[in-house]
Amino acid sequence: MSRILEQMETPALLLDEARMERNIERMRRQVERLGVVFRPHVKTNKSFEVTRRMMSSAQGPITVSTLLEADFFAARGVRDILYAVCIAPNKIDHVLRLQAGGVQMSVLVDSVEAASLLGERLRAHPAGGGVGVLIEVDSDGHRSGVRPESAQLLEIARALQAAGVALRGVMTHAGSSYDCRSAEALRAMAEQERAQIVLAARRLRAIGIACPVVSVGSTPTALAAEHLEGVTELRAGVFVFFDLCMAGIGVCSLHDIALSVLATVIGHQREKGWTLLDAGWMAMSRDRGTASQPVDQGYGLICDVAGRPLPDYILLGANQEHGIMARRPGTAPDALHLPVGTQVRILPNHACSTAAQYAEYQVIAADGQLSESWPRFSGW
Repeated sequence: MSRILEQMETPALLLDEARMERNIERMRRQVERLGVVFRPHVKTNKSFEVTRRMMSSAQGPITVSTLLEADFFAARGVRDILYAVCIAPNKIDHVLRLQAGGVQMSVLVDSVEAASLLGERLRAHPAGGGVGVLIEVDSDGHRSGVRPESAQLLEIARALQAAGVALRGVMTHAGSSYDCRSAEALRAMAEQERAQIVLAARRLRAIGIACPVVSVGSTPTALAAEHLEGVTELRAGVFVFFDLCMAGIGVCSLHDIALSVLATVIGHQREKGWTLLDAGWMAMSRDRGTASQPVDQGYGLICDVAGRPLPDYILLGANQEHGIMARRPGTAPDALHLPVGTQVRILPNHACSTAAQYAEYQVIAADGQLSESWPRFSGW
């Protein structure tokens, strides 16, 4: 493998196919045990080759974070798509075009204002009646959504009803799971997510509003959930690759991380203990998600070219095209010298943001050989 990689210009995005397949199978077994529909999130991978391995059928369902993702996968035959960001007015026509083209689109609202505006636009369009609308529920105070016990939840549902729009369901994302630091805390967060969304569904049904879809999801809670009574579907995305943030939470090990950046040694600052690489923040992203975790991985964890971590070596700093490889602060003095031209692999803090810097994955097959390139896309 190394001889082939040595011919590759760096930085390059490497994908370990065997690790990815193990990660997918782990999630598949969990979904089967929980007895829910799986709606994988494609925002991390943005690749047909990766997503088709995650889907239960060629038609979906999937979750997207951008309408470009919806366009891309709709053009490849996916017919059940949830756009999991509260809908902006300037995107409603785009959703309606997708719906008119044969895609079952679902969108989110979390205010009466948005519900009324959306209802008016759907009512006026021939394809509008087919668009599903879900209310986003705030189950952990992390981001957007309405509290499940709030009066606003019922007001939104009634606003949709008044506009002639049938509510498809409720959804939530336990983003605070990224702050958990133990298996017990993860299980508790998964149960909190489940209980809060089920409460929202029960309150809606109690006033005579059907709520067929009850959707939860984040990679940490998806893998930690002990049961999902009252839930109909599960969403997750970063599990397909994992990353250092997920490893820091305890959701995976370093050996589960399927994504890495191939970089080359281009120089040294020996008096500082630095090895300079041709991969800076344009290659890794500015994401410093592990900075708030017990182990700060800098801009990424350094591995040898075979993917084995080099003890306590991280990407300590990053300029646009220069990466600074050095010992983790507080560890032993630097004794490693890698000659110019040596290749290393860097595990990312956040797979989504690192992958977004690249147009393709260089796929490492199960036999350790570089097998092919899989295109990916970016943008909105």
